[in-house]
Amino acid sequence: MTMRERPLPADPDPARRIALAVIGAVSRARPADAVLRDVLESERGASPAVRREAVRTVFAWYRWLGWTDPKASLASRLERALEVAKRFAGRPESFADADLLAKALPGWLAREMEPDAAFARALQAEPRVWLRAKPGTGAALAAALGQCRPLGTGALADALAYEGSEDLFLRPEFTAGAFEIQDTGSQLVGLMCAPKPGETWWDACAGEGGKTLHLSALMENRGSVWATDRAEWRLRRLRRRAARAQAFNLRWAIWEGGPKRPNRVHYDGILVDAPCSGMGTWARNPHARWSTTAGDVRELASLQLRLLAHTAPALVPGGRLLYAVCTLTRAETVDTAAALVARCPELEPLPLANPLRPGDPPAPVHALMPHETGGNGMWVAAWRRR
Repeated sequence: MTMRERPLPADPDPARRIALAVIGAVSRARPADAVLRDVLESERGASPAVRREAVRTVFAWYRWLGWTDPKASLASRLERALEVAKRFAGRPESFADADLLAKALPGWLAREMEPDAAFARALQAEPRVWLRAKPGTGAALAAALGQCRPLGTGALADALAYEGSEDLFLRPEFTAGAFEIQDTGSQLVGLMCAPKPGETWWDACAGEGGKTLHLSALMENRGSVWATDRAEWRLRRLRRRAARAQAFNLRWAIWEGGPKRPNRVHYDGILVDAPCSGMGTWARNPHARWSTTAGDVRELASLQLRLLAHTAPALVPGGRLLYAVCTLTRAETVDTAAALVARCPELEPLPLANPLRPGDPPAPVHALMPHETGGNGMWVAAWRRR
């Protein structure tokens, strides 16, 4: 029986009914977001409000799974998860730090980092919607949209938390390319790259191009940004996004990540936003905390080192290599960075300023924690080719 043919559980609440169907079909091979897309596609009659509530309900289940009784029925456990989520939203101080650390995180994580209560609390909060305005236009966009709050001042004024309920994809400002929906962690990486107009950059693991478009905007459409990915469909989406954003200095190519590069260009800057375990995104994708394993972390660390080693030779002398991952595990951060330096002695540490802490001295390594970014956690390291 296919997903569309499978009868949904009986429940008078349509959002709860959809959520129960999703939870019952999720597996390690079929993550929650993919099942959600399938089920919502089959529920064509569901209103936008019901769809939003179904998504919120599914993610609340995985966020508060540790507070439910495994012996109870699925419906009872879901009810319990929603009760706990409501209590946390209203009285977060009523949750003990030790309880959050014990129930909100998988056991293997303690071997990969030292999570604290602030980190656990950030993962339990419902994620915000973050917008990235074009450079220097954050205040004007906030006035046009309303219900926006900037992350900070200066360049951070272009990162806006949207607190309304309007469908932003229908706004004329979105159609005109005035903003992108992009998490703060991702935006901070672009700011730390600090590309200059006229330079040549390579976004080696571009995906659908959020950071690619940010680099282009920071470069004022001057110079060039090469975007590569192993999936053609992602690059097709990037091309559509680039057209809407009026980003004209982009080039793209398929790259599988091997030693043979997609072109003979040498770059002023390379960003390797590598595939990772994604634990920095566990507030936004809570199912992943229960489906990711320590074995995944080790496999991904090996892949990350290969990608870095295969991109570093494409730097011009003095060129900058930035490594970014939306995770904080030891194997995928400090261990991978140390292995790269041992393998590529031509790289030297490059101190970068942290946009969130402008008063701190620049450093070559930054752990951007979720409770600091207001969004995803990121880890960033930078080197310069001697």
